[in-house]
Amino acid sequence: MKKKICVVTGTRAEYGLLSHLMKEIKARPEFLLQVVVTGMHLSPEFGLTFKEILKDGFEIDQKLEILISADTASSVTKSIGLGFLGFADAFEKLKPDLLIVLGDRYEILAAASSALIFNIPICHIHGGELTYGAYDDAIRHSITKMAKIHFTAAKEYRNRVIQMGEDPNFVFNVGGLGVDSILRLPVIPKEKLEEELKFSFGKKNLLVTFHPETLSAETPANQFNELLAALDQLEDTSLIFTHPNSDNGGREIILLIESFVKNHKNAKSYSSLGQVRYFSCIRYVDGVIGNSSSGLLEVPTFKKGTINIGNRQSGRLKAESIIDVSTSRNSILDGIRELYSNDFQNRLQSVVSPYGDGQSTEKMIKILEEIKFDSLLEKKFFDLPLIETI
Repeated sequence: MKKKICVVTGTRAEYGLLSHLMKEIKARPEFLLQVVVTGMHLSPEFGLTFKEILKDGFEIDQKLEILISADTASSVTKSIGLGFLGFADAFEKLKPDLLIVLGDRYEILAAASSALIFNIPICHIHGGELTYGAYDDAIRHSITKMAKIHFTAAKEYRNRVIQMGEDPNFVFNVGGLGVDSILRLPVIPKEKLEEELKFSFGKKNLLVTFHPETLSAETPANQFNELLAALDQLEDTSLIFTHPNSDNGGREIILLIESFVKNHKNAKSYSSLGQVRYFSCIRYVDGVIGNSSSGLLEVPTFKKGTINIGNRQSGRLKAESIIDVSTSRNSILDGIRELYSNDFQNRLQSVVSPYGDGQSTEKMIKILEEIKFDSLLEKKFFDLPLIETI
């Protein structure tokens, strides 16, 4: 009998990371892939990106509409509640043998919590990481405690998952899936990309991707206005904006982007580029600016610089191509000047990403093939030797 492996995805970025693993699961005769789509994938506001999943040849077993059209703490909390209702029906119908989830989004918290109650073993990807500036940090650690199998992106993250009491025999350092995608996906030629995006690359080019910093006393709108004030001072620089995710304050940022683009001919915005266009854009820009995890996990593989703003990504491992700046416009401008400096550009070619060699998918599949699924429910806390501090 085939083992039913259910993959849940709620965002374009997360699907981009999971898609190659999903293809490999689908191709294995011993596995039956189940796909549950939720969150931003089903929202016109965020590009209806579930269509990309269908376009890639996957069948969607269940669509769960949980996103409330607002970006307040109340609406996000209610969306999590709707997630619980939806996943109860989905898991009752699909009865998977294993749930695979990635990361730290609130949609995934609802999926993992529901699977826990259904006695469905959970495999968690990208645990052990830290992001002090977002409540995603606590969600990620919570999912770690519900999961039995852990695929981490670096040795330091594997150690942290074990430090949280997880059995080392089920914690595997396989590297980051983003590097896999970069090495597997085609590159769109520059002229064709310009035609598809209706955008002309200029003398200088930056890709801007900024999400709400959900654990900050400063509002996301105020932070983003500082970024726009810095970008407004640039000359001969073309700007590609991607929309933020659906966290608290995300829609305010979208409105600010659209207002800026309306008044700047050198800028264009996109609700979703899709992973192939996104990675192709990175190849043709001078650097990425914002606070997306992609700037740390994926951009270094392209030998491009990342200007990382604020604390959203604080705690993650960083390559030497990361320029950390505060949320003030002056600090951001200092970061841009460093990005374009000859010294920084000369250093980029020797940058090494801390997130693996692009073989993560193969490593995960091999482990899934070897693990006995019926042994995954029982969990015991793995104690480390205690260091007395008192």
